[in-house]
Amino acid sequence: MEAMKSLRRWKWIFPTKSKTCPFDFSSKKSFSDAQGWKGDNEILPVLIVGAGPVGLVLSILLTRLGVKCAVLEKTKIFSQHPQAHFINNRTMEVFRKLDGLVEEIQSLQPPVDLWRKFVYCTSLSGYSLGTVDHMQPQDFERVVSPVSVAHFSQYKLTRLLLKQLEKLNFHVYTCDGSQVPNKGSTWEREILMGHECISIDRTAHGVMVGASFLKEGKKLQRNIHCHILVGSDGAGSNVRKLVGIDMKGERDLQKLVSVHFLSRDLGQYLLHQRPGMLFFIFNPEAIGVLVAHDLNQGEFVLQMPFYPPQQRLEDFSSQVCEELIFNLVGHKLVDIAVIDVKPWAMHAEVAENFVCCDNRVILAGDAAHRFPPAGGFGMNTGIQDAHNLAWKIAFLLKGIASPSILQTYEMERRPIAVFNTELSVQNFKAAMSVPAALGLNPTIANSVHRVINSGFGSILPSGLQKALLEGIFAIGRVQVSQPLLNENNPLGSTRLAKLRSIFYEGKSLQLQFPAEDLGFRYLEGAIVPDISAEARDTKKVPIGWRRDYIPSSEPGSRLPHMNMRALKAPSSEVMLSTLDLISGHKLEFVLIIAPIKESYDLGCAAFKVASGFNVSLKVCIIWPQGSSNELTDGSKPALLPWENYIDVEEVKRSSSALSWWEMCRMTNRGAILVRPDEHIAWRAMDVLGDPFVEMERAFSLILGRVYQKKES
Repeated sequence: MEAMKSLRRWKWIFPTKSKTCPFDFSSKKSFSDAQGWKGDNEILPVLIVGAGPVGLVLSILLTRLGVKCAVLEKTKIFSQHPQAHFINNRTMEVFRKLDGLVEEIQSLQPPVDLWRKFVYCTSLSGYSLGTVDHMQPQDFERVVSPVSVAHFSQYKLTRLLLKQLEKLNFHVYTCDGSQVPNKGSTWEREILMGHECISIDRTAHGVMVGASFLKEGKKLQRNIHCHILVGSDGAGSNVRKLVGIDMKGERDLQKLVSVHFLSRDLGQYLLHQRPGMLFFIFNPEAIGVLVAHDLNQGEFVLQMPFYPPQQRLEDFSSQVCEELIFNLVGHKLVDIAVIDVKPWAMHAEVAENFVCCDNRVILAGDAAHRFPPAGGFGMNTGIQDAHNLAWKIAFLLKGIASPSILQTYEMERRPIAVFNTELSVQNFKAAMSVPAALGLNPTIANSVHRVINSGFGSILPSGLQKALLEGIFAIGRVQVSQPLLNENNPLGSTRLAKLRSIFYEGKSLQLQFPAEDLGFRYLEGAIVPDISAEARDTKKVPIGWRRDYIPSSEPGSRLPHMNMRALKAPSSEVMLSTLDLISGHKLEFVLIIAPIKESYDLGCAAFKVASGFNVSLKVCIIWPQGSSNELTDGSKPALLPWENYIDVEEVKRSSSALSWWEMCRMTNRGAILVRPDEHIAWRAMDVLGDPFVEMERAFSLILGRVYQKKES
C-alpha cells in the first residue's frame, strides 16, 4: 500500500489521453494496457520514420537492446550534403557505446588545430577583423569527460552509422521495390529507401503505417503494422503533421542559401594561411559564412542570406555561385566545383507534444524541435533524444516497465529542447552582433525586405523589387569597404574597437557549452527527485563567456566522469571511466556504493528488489585510491550470493584531487542508482532506514510499477 501511495504522487505513472492525437481510442481497449504491447509476431515492435543520424542511432540502440525495428526513409538515396558537423561532448559519450564509432570519427576528422577557430575577415585573403579560439586546455585533458568534441560532417557520420547497422544485419533496400521483402514480412532490420509515410491509423494493438513508394514509375503503397512509431523524419515531419502536433516558437528567423562546393586550392591556402572551422566574411561585394568541413579535402559549404521572392533559387547558378565565392575568397581559384545549392529557413520551434496516441507515436530529433544552427544543438539534441528513448522502449516491450514510462521521455526531453532552443537563439543573436557592430545590422536588412514584400514596394513589378532590394543591400555593404572600415577613419576605428570588445567578452557566436552539454538535468520523469538537491538555476540561458561544467550527483543529472581501475578482474590494469560501468549492450541499472556495511546491505536489498521487478542490476563498489594493496576477496563475502558486482578503485589525477564522493558532493555513506542511459535515477545522501523499502520505492517510481515479490 505504501508503494502505491508513493506512485500516486507521480502523475506520469497514470497515462492520460493525448490532447493532440486525432485518433479515437474510446471504442477499443486502451493502448495503455501492457498486454497490447508484445506477443504478436506479426506486428513490428518499432517502426522508425527517417533515416537521418537520429533514426539510425535509435535503430542501433534498440537492436543492441534486443528490440526489433525497421526504418522508412522518403528519399531515394542518402544525402551527400554536409549539413550538421559539430558533435558535442555528450553525443560523443553516447557514441563511445557504439562499437568503435568514436575511434573512427577521431581518425577521420580533421586535426583539431585546423578547426578550433572562428575567423572574421573582409575576405579569406584580406583584412582580418578578429579570430576566436573555441578550445581551452581543459578540453584536451579529459577531466570532465572521457572523450572530446568532434568536427565531422553529417553525411560521413551517416556512412559510419550504416556500417554499424550492416554489422547488426540490417539491409538497405532501394526505392524501386525490386529487392524489398515479401508483403508478409514484419520488415525487421530493414531500411526502406524511397518510402514516404502518408498515413497513420490505429489498430487494436498498435498503429498501421501507410508508406508510398515508386515501382516501375507507378506510385504504390504498403502498410506496416507496428506497436510503436517513432517520427525522426526531420523539420518537415510527416509523422508530426499526420498526428496533428503543432510547433511553437519563432519561424523564419532567417532564410539562407547553402552552397556545397569543393576546392582543394582553397583548402590548401587556408590550411597554411588561416585555418579555422567557420569564416565570417564581410565585404562590399558579398556577405557570407564559410563552413570548412575539411580543409585537407577542400570541402566547404557557403551560407548566404536569401530574400525570396525577389531572389529565386534559379538566381544562384553554378556560375553565379563561383563568382560569389571568388569575391569572398578575394581571388580566383584554380579548381572549384559547385556540388549543389539548397535554400533553407532557420526556425526556433518545439513540438507541443513529443508523445501522443496513448504512447504509440513518438517524435524525436528535428521532428520534435528545430533550432538555429548556432552551437550545433540540432543533431546533438536529437541523438540524445534517441539515447533517452531507446532503453524506455526496450523496458516497455520486454514487460519490465509500465507503458507510461514513454511519457517520461516527453517530460525529460521537451524541457531540454525548449532550453536548447533558447540557447541557440541567444547564440544566433550573438552571431548577429558582429555584423551589427560593423554597420550591417541584419534586423534592418530583414525590415527592408518586409517593407518591400508587404508595403509600398509590393505593388512594384518583380524586376524592380529585386533591383531595389539589391541596390539597398549594396549601399549597406559599403559600410565594410576599406575606406570606411579602417583605424584611420573615426567611424571605422570605433566600429573595430566595438568588435574587439565583443570578441574579448565572449559575446560573439560560441561553439562549446560545457555546462549545458554535460550538465543538463531532468527535473522530473523516470527519476526519484531528491529533496536535498541544491537549488540551482539550471534554466538560465548563458550570455557571454562559456560556463564550465560542474559535476553533480543530483537525480536527473548525467553520471559524473572519473577514471577508475577494475580490481580483482582480468582488466585490473585497464583504466575505465565511471560511464563505462553502465553497459551499452544490455538493460541494466547500476548501484554505486562505498565498501561499508550499510551500503552492502543496501546492495543486497537492491538485488532482491531488482529481481522482483525482473530488472538486471549491477552493483559497483568504489574503493579509495590505494585499496588494491590490501584488498583480498573484495566485496564477494558481503554480497553473497549475488555475483553481478564490480570492485573499482579511484584513480585520482593528483594527491590533492577530490575523491569520487567529494566530487559528487556526498560522503561515502551515500549511494547512487544509475539508469541505462547514464543518468542518475536516485541517490541517498546517507543509507538509513529499511534498505529493501527504499529500493522498492525507487524502482516503483522509476518503472511505474508496483513491486511483485517472486516466489522462492
